[in-house]
Formats: sequence, C-alpha cells, structure tokens
Amino acid sequence: MAWERLNVKTNCGHFKTTAIANMKKILVVGGAGYIGGLTTDMLINQGFEVTVLDKLLYENRFLKPCNFIYADIRGTSALVKIAKKFDQVIWLAAIVGDGACAQNPDLADEINSQSVSRFLEKTQRRIIFTSTCSVYGAQNGLISETGKTHPLSVYAATKLAAEKTVLKYKGLVFRLGTLFGLGDNYSRIRLDLVVNILTLRAIRDNKLTVYGGNQWRPVIAVRDVAGYLCEGVVNNVSGVFNVNYKNMKIVDLALEVKGQFPKVTLETTQMNFEDLRNYRVDNSKIRKYFRFRPMTCVGEEVVKMAKVIMEHRIKNVEDNVYYNTHQVRSLLVNHEIEYN
Repeated sequence: MAWERLNVKTNCGHFKTTAIANMKKILVVGGAGYIGGLTTDMLINQGFEVTVLDKLLYENRFLKPCNFIYADIRGTSALVKIAKKFDQVIWLAAIVGDGACAQNPDLADEINSQSVSRFLEKTQRRIIFTSTCSVYGAQNGLISETGKTHPLSVYAATKLAAEKTVLKYKGLVFRLGTLFGLGDNYSRIRLDLVVNILTLRAIRDNKLTVYGGNQWRPVIAVRDVAGYLCEGVVNNVSGVFNVNYKNMKIVDLALEVKGQFPKVTLETTQMNFEDLRNYRVDNSKIRKYFRFRPMTCVGEEVVKMAKVIMEHRIKNVEDNVYYNTHQVRSLLVNHEIEYN
C-alpha cells in the first residue's frame, strides 16, 4: 500500500503526523481504555480509519463516534480473521498492574501473554505493543533497553514473556513508565496511579503521606504515550523502547502535587511501602528513533485532574472501576470474567 506522511511541528513542540495519501486502517485492541481513548482520538484526528476492539471490562458502554468491535482477545481465531482487514494493530489490551494480576495469576498470563503469542504465531505480523518498565524490578543506575530485566510481579513477568513473541515477529515494544494524568473524554480515569492518587488525597484529606519516598520511577503522561503510539504507526522501526518523560523519586512526585495545593501538608515516614520497585530508565534510544517528544509535566495534569475532582465530575471516586485491582477482583467474584 502506498503511504506518505507529513510531520508538522505544533506550537507545543510535538510533531503531528498528518495522513496525505491512502488512508491507513488501524485496529486498536483495548482501545476503550485509559491509553486507548486518547490514542484513538489522535489517530482519527490525523486522518486514519480507526476501529476499536474491546471487551469493556472497565466500561458499561462505548459511545465514541468510531468503529467498534466487541470481542475477547482470547478468541484467537476470530481475532486473526478481524485483523486481516487492518494495516496496523496496536495492542493495548491487558490486565494492568501488580495487584490486578495477583488476583488470578493464571488469568493474567492467559490475557497478557498467551493471547498475544497465539495471535502472533498465527499471523506472524508486526504489532505495536505496550509493555512496562516494571520488567526492570529494583536496580541501581540508569537502565537502557539492553539492561537486565528482573520482574518482581506477575504483571511484569507476563509482559516480559509477551515481549519475546512480539520481537520475534519484528514488532515494536514500548516499555512504559508510570502513567499519570487525564485520558480522553469517554474512558475512565485511573485513580490507582501514584500522581493521580496523590492528587485525590490532597483534595480529599488535605494531607499527603509518603512511605519511604526515595524509590525512583520513570513517569509519563498518558497523552504523551498516545503521541508515541501514533508515531509508531508510521515509523517502521522495531525493537524495544523505554518510554518516559522524567525519572523522579516518589517524594518528589508528592512535592509536585503539593505545589498545586499550598495548604496541604506533606508527611514522610521511613516505613517502606510494600512496592519494592525502584528503577530509573534511559530514554536516549527513543529520542534517536522517534521525533515525538513528551512535554506534559506533572503539575499541568494535576491541575486538570483537580478541576475534575473538585467539581464532582466523578460522582464516586471510590468506585471500583477507577482502581484496576478492585475492578478485577469484583469481576472475578461476580464471574464476569470467564476463565477455564
């Protein structure tokens, strides 16, 4: 298929890729989710024909004005047939997070790893796949993509296993840092991510408590992840890429949040948090191969989230749907996720 692209630098420093030749058909697997929502919007705005495939485990409806297929990624035969109609596949669907995967490790492996492998073994095609920097576990120093992996959770282990199959077929793997910020206007916000939950606690409790706080995390706004995914559609590069905006300590993230709420008190304690992850990642490789540059700072998204929360645009911030672990546990208890 003939394909051209035009990269236009926007006033915020990002590169917008505009389709100027044949429209390319994109399948976004898991496109109704936190990352998928913005990614779908950006792709549509750039002139692509986008179809979202999703099981809606976190949503009761999908009203976005784009093509939609309701399906389970574990249905390999059906998914293979569907994918033949598309030029590119972005694979976002997964059980995400340490706690969520711990609810049923076998299910997490089936969804996060086995479904990907089955699909690729049958199609042998390149996909764009989101993994996690959690595969690095706890390490000192700046870690590049060739550094040792040391997954400390089922989540990280299943993602790392899936990576191997994606790379076998020359796919593109984004190892994402810890996300923060608002997604699109349709998909749910996640309130179980460190910056987002700190923002909620600052508003709700007028106090922030940080346990330990010296753990490092690479962080990146969800909208900037979407920017990389969109460039991945027209950039034929393959391999593994670390994706982050900045490496920050947990305590410094708390200070960023507190900076938007002068009356909020910040308390630190030496008691270690149960999450043992601690890593900083090197993003020089992605800067070499991609033109997109993440520019969304923590404070900018904290302000946006604060407005949503303070105006009560989220009716119940304790609802399970905003917390992956709680939602997956609820789905399992209510037998809303089938598992053999």
